[in-house]
Amino acid sequence: MTTTLRPDGPEEAGVGGGRTRRWHIMVNGRRAGGLRTNAWARSGRYPGEVCELEVAEADRRRGRATVAVLAAEEVLRSWGCVRAQVIVPAGTPVALHLAQALGYTEQMRNLGKDLDRVPPQTSGLTDRPMTPEEYPAWQEVSIAGYRQDLISAGLDPDEATARAEGDHRRALPVGLSTVGTVLRRLLDADGRVLGTIWVTLHQDRLPDGSPLAWVLLVEVAAEHRGRGHGRALMRIAERECLRAGVRHLGLNVFRDNAVAIGLYESLGYRTTRHVLSKPLL
Repeated sequence: MTTTLRPDGPEEAGVGGGRTRRWHIMVNGRRAGGLRTNAWARSGRYPGEVCELEVAEADRRRGRATVAVLAAEEVLRSWGCVRAQVIVPAGTPVALHLAQALGYTEQMRNLGKDLDRVPPQTSGLTDRPMTPEEYPAWQEVSIAGYRQDLISAGLDPDEATARAEGDHRRALPVGLSTVGTVLRRLLDADGRVLGTIWVTLHQDRLPDGSPLAWVLLVEVAAEHRGRGHGRALMRIAERECLRAGVRHLGLNVFRDNAVAIGLYESLGYRTTRHVLSKPLL
């Protein structure tokens, strides 16, 4: 039996100059499911995504999804994509195994937590907003660190540079004045900067429509690590969310950052999605 993709309507413009299209999964002319291909334009290079994959119950465990994803990758290649990404919800081991069998490797995972109370402040520590004078140097270091994380996750240097610079530009289009941005410094009793927390409020929404904030960076100065300051920064993030009326907080963590994963899980964060990718050679 032959499994193919058939367009489910015309191609549409995607976010930021990209493109998107929904497809039927067909088996000998009969619809057996569907999926969507997305591509985003970033500095002339297109990362791609295969998403919204669904296969009818009667057609599962017959290789339909495998063939459909491979066909979707061909679509992404024809669109000029250099990499494909899939996002697998937590608790779906069959989908995770399929992605891994097709050569996708985990780049990062999403974790989340429902917030119910303002956490206590860590004794002897305070915090304050980042100042305009501090911002340029912080941004330069932050972009460089993010670029290196992307390279470690499997992106080539040029792709990592374009993504790191582009993501920062989109997240902070007007710097510290960007609406919904929290950028705060953690200080010790002598006023020394120990670390920085970056949170964006109201960036996303849960299925019920409630706002979901995201921690974009938890950064502790190298000479102050291993003393619980990361935990203190996360308490600041939770406090700022609740002050803004946001009761759900999510974050991304790269696959090889076991220390950070352990910290977040100890604070009650649980994995919600796995983000996997592969190069399209």
